[in-house]
Amino acid sequence: MKFPARLVSVSALALVAAGCSAVNPITTSQAYDASDGMGIELGEVRGLNLLVVTEAEGAPAVLIGSFHNPTDEDVTVAASLEGDAITAIEVPAGSTVKLGGEEGEVHVTGTSTVVPGLLQDVIFQTDDAGQVVEQLPVLDGTLPEYQAELESL
Repeated sequence: MKFPARLVSVSALALVAAGCSAVNPITTSQAYDASDGMGIELGEVRGLNLLVVTEAEGAPAVLIGSFHNPTDEDVTVAASLEGDAITAIEVPAGSTVKLGGEEGEVHVTGTSTVVPGLLQDVIFQTDDAGQVVEQLPVLDGTLPEYQAELESL
């Protein structure tokens, strides 16, 4: 039995195209920070989309994002915006705690040491990870999507 040349060409093209996914990783299945903030790991606890919001250097600032605790035990995360007051954040087992300036969120506040657009040191501490200093992006609190975070402080 003879196969038409067109059928052979289409079959060969399908095999070549299928082979591409075998040698190239599927990037959408890899974890990444899809927003303005960044992720960090503090032992088993993961900080998600963390960033600092302020209007200017020396102005009030707030840490926003969340902490996720996938473990079976409660974890306390201590956080401070570079030298300001330390805030203890209770992250219950198997849950996520939202940080920010709005009602119902945990408030980690202080003073911005840099202008929006740069990175600010934020200090974190847990029993597992010890003390960790992370540089987080600082975003402009005058932008509409972040105004509510600063207004309630």
